[in-house]
Amino acid sequence: MSVDTDRKEHDIAIDSTQVAAAAHDAAERIASLVRETPLDYSPSYSARTGANVYFKLENLQHTSSFKLRGAANRLMTLTPEQRAVGGVAASSGNHGAAVAYAMQKLGVPGMIFVPEQTTATKVDAIRAYGGDVRFFGTDGLDTELHARGYAEENGMAYLSPYNDQEVVAGQGTCGVEIAGQLPDVDAVFVAVGGGGLIGGVGSVLKEHRADIEIVGCQPANSPVMARSIEAGEIVDMPSEPTLSDGTAGGIEAGAITFDLCRAVTNRFVVVDEAGIAASMRTYMDAEHQLIEGAAGVAIAAFERLAGEFAGKNVVILVCGGNISREMLKTVIC
Repeated sequence: MSVDTDRKEHDIAIDSTQVAAAAHDAAERIASLVRETPLDYSPSYSARTGANVYFKLENLQHTSSFKLRGAANRLMTLTPEQRAVGGVAASSGNHGAAVAYAMQKLGVPGMIFVPEQTTATKVDAIRAYGGDVRFFGTDGLDTELHARGYAEENGMAYLSPYNDQEVVAGQGTCGVEIAGQLPDVDAVFVAVGGGGLIGGVGSVLKEHRADIEIVGCQPANSPVMARSIEAGEIVDMPSEPTLSDGTAGGIEAGAITFDLCRAVTNRFVVVDEAGIAASMRTYMDAEHQLIEGAAGVAIAAFERLAGEFAGKNVVILVCGGNISREMLKTVIC
């Protein structure tokens, strides 16, 4: 299903113009820690859909996820005193790996809390970068609230996966790259969890080109942002297991990303598990790259709407490539 959003009547805590400017600053700040990822034209998808399809390959980013952008910017904007004390993160995996990587590079101590069901692949990735992993909760929101409380109690910086201006600006650097790589982009499809990626990227690209269409993509088993936009407020709802584990879970009350998403996202598309799996298989067969479930969500959403974008320049943000062997078997079989 699609959900149209009203992007005119809402006052937001941080407006998209402010985020776009901060993202350009962040792009210079974090350049030494992140990789400018390719924007690859896909002959296969373009021929099949009639659109000019490009994939923004954040699966080729360090730590195989866009999350490094926000984590690096947040850590690099801490004061020297804050860096010395350290930080605490909460993550379903990718943000944790990104924080661990950036902490290791910058010499900042800290720990990462993850939900109890986080895949072994993502936990191992966090530990491989020197991350101190702690388990808490079964929903991403539970984990975030616990980690935030731990940070406050111990005088440490809380490194939110999305509910932080510097994190959103860091994720927006992906949009800075897209604007430079394909100035005449018409539409971008972005998987949405807490909203930091689409909030940052959407802000930059709306500033770059006001008529660009920003499409938020979510799994039917955890469409929290889409349902919240429908309701006009952040809703508390259960999430079912999904291949898109990186976008699953609740949204923190009062999150700055809610109004930002409402301001820059033209519509949301919600896709089911069968569609996600099918799109992942098609992509891996055609493009010969591993992707995770969240990336499959964006591809599946585009495939549903492809007929609307014939002849247009479309970017699908391949947000990550971290997938466990067990989940890969599920997708393939």
